[in-house]
Amino acid sequence: MALSRIWSAFILVAILVASVKWVSGDKTIYSRMVTGKADDAYDSVSYVMLGSPQSEGITSREGFAKYLAGYGFRGADSAHPAQVVITDNKASDSVRSLQAANAGLTIHSYRSVQTSLVKKADGIVETCKSAVSISIGLIGIMALFMGFMSIAERAGGIRLLSRIIGPFFSRLFPELPKGHPAMGHMILNFSANLLGLDNAATPFGIKAMESLQEINPHPERASNAQVMFLCLHAAGLTLIPVSIIAARAALKAKDPTDIFIPCMIATFIATMAAMLIVAFKQKINLLQPVILAWVGGLSVVIAALVVYLTRLNSESVQGFSGTLSNGLILLIFLLIIIGAVYKKTDVFDAFIQGAKGGFETAVRIIPYLVGMLAAISLLRTSGSFDIVINGMKSLFAALGTDTRFVDGIPTALIKPLSGGGARGMMIDTMKTFGADSFAGRLACILQGSSDTTFYVIAVYFGAVGIKDTRYAVGAMLLADLVGIITSIILAYMFLGS
Repeated sequence: MALSRIWSAFILVAILVASVKWVSGDKTIYSRMVTGKADDAYDSVSYVMLGSPQSEGITSREGFAKYLAGYGFRGADSAHPAQVVITDNKASDSVRSLQAANAGLTIHSYRSVQTSLVKKADGIVETCKSAVSISIGLIGIMALFMGFMSIAERAGGIRLLSRIIGPFFSRLFPELPKGHPAMGHMILNFSANLLGLDNAATPFGIKAMESLQEINPHPERASNAQVMFLCLHAAGLTLIPVSIIAARAALKAKDPTDIFIPCMIATFIATMAAMLIVAFKQKINLLQPVILAWVGGLSVVIAALVVYLTRLNSESVQGFSGTLSNGLILLIFLLIIIGAVYKKTDVFDAFIQGAKGGFETAVRIIPYLVGMLAAISLLRTSGSFDIVINGMKSLFAALGTDTRFVDGIPTALIKPLSGGGARGMMIDTMKTFGADSFAGRLACILQGSSDTTFYVIAVYFGAVGIKDTRYAVGAMLLADLVGIITSIILAYMFLGS
């Protein structure tokens, strides 16, 4: 129901806003909404940059110029006199002299100019065509990854992960009797999520909730174990964000895996936040040696990685991230094959069976993707998005921060309500701004930083008849917020320019 309401609201709001604009004199608004194209030429704007963009949170002059170029801005020259001045000091002598020479000159700060930018988007006709093209482009990469994951599952990869992770999770569920089957189901759920096996994770998760419900003394009230399990599940710890990489590949990203490391760090921190929040509420001692060893070890690795990256320049960070991301993926593939051969698994047959699932998944999402992208297209072309996004940009500009991240935020806002909606928003952001744009890559990291909170609550608690969810929603949303903030920081650290 959440997705239905979001979808309906998108369409109703877009048409109402467009109608107001039509009444106000914008007689082409309906045509743009239906048949408009994102590649229609922008009105060219000539500009000059004065002062230091770094003083207002912009990483580099070159990166900002590239960002502006996506909106039709070009540097002024003798043939194209400046129409806009972008400066860190509106009262400087240089600005005064330019104003004296050109009374119609528009003056912007580095922050305020970002609130005036409007990105063109396809109308619903072009959007529906591109939605199908994107889905077809997903087939190959989804088939590849799902094929390898199928090999891992058949070779016992999930069971191996269960044995490795088991001692750690047993400390987080002190009320669960030793050897209870719920522990196995939960570990299978987490292991499947870790490997990106969403189809396997859901049935394991529901089975885990049913097993936990058997020892719940208050059947309509969530137990401590159920709350901990769902909060950790909703944090969405994933080793390989298969669907995100596939979507980036389908949209012709230069390096589809460049978001791999930021996603992994963001989802790890969100998961740790969920664990700390619930452990605090349940008074679980996190200073136990096994917990400290796991959390401390992983945290040290993440911290060392971050410290190392902070010493590199922007190009070196992106190069290192791409090399490490691709190297880890190849290492995982290597370990899967070695394990499968050792277990005498029919490797190619397992791959084919999994690849079929990837093909079916890519085809199955076509109607969902068409529906979501069409609704989002209406929001963009009607100007509804611009009202919200530019309002947020103005707010953050007033706080003295760079506002480029705001264009990627819609994915995070929808994610707690609808996984399908967030996926559509992520793809739309990449389509609109480019798969390799800052906003496009940030949307991907936000998509990979957590799971769908309210969907998880509805499905998992609903499956066992829980009515009193206690503090589960609050804990999940707080962990989501941690994931969002972390994702934005990581996007600037790894991908900002």
